[in-house]
Amino acid sequence: MLQQESRCEVADNSGAKVAYVIRVLGGSTARGRKTRRTAGVGDLVVCSVKKALPGSDVKSGDKVRAVVVRSAYPTRRADGSYVRFDKAAVVLINPDGNPKGTRIFGAVARELRDRGYMKIVSLATEVV
Repeated sequence: MLQQESRCEVADNSGAKVAYVIRVLGGSTARGRKTRRTAGVGDLVVCSVKKALPGSDVKSGDKVRAVVVRSAYPTRRADGSYVRFDKAAVVLINPDGNPKGTRIFGAVARELRDRGYMKIVSLATEVV
């Protein structure tokens, strides 16, 4: 579960390493009495790149859109099981919804397939 001002790692080879969530697009506020909008797996967020590799297309300070692919907060599935990861991670995307990078590092959640991010699912090394 990511919210505004969360820091997360970037799970692709676009050049960004650490992203800072500026705004959650979509997501939910229906978690108890919290009024803060939170993003789970498959939700869209607007991020600022805090750390990037030198010489990459994405620079530190750039404002980008990203999809949450891993979340430390457990995600409940229809069969009653839960899936959670060690850290939260995002993948930077273009305005058309395709990833900026050509590789995805680490596992991604199966919920991305339901949300229509088939390109991210196909590039991932493992789908959990």
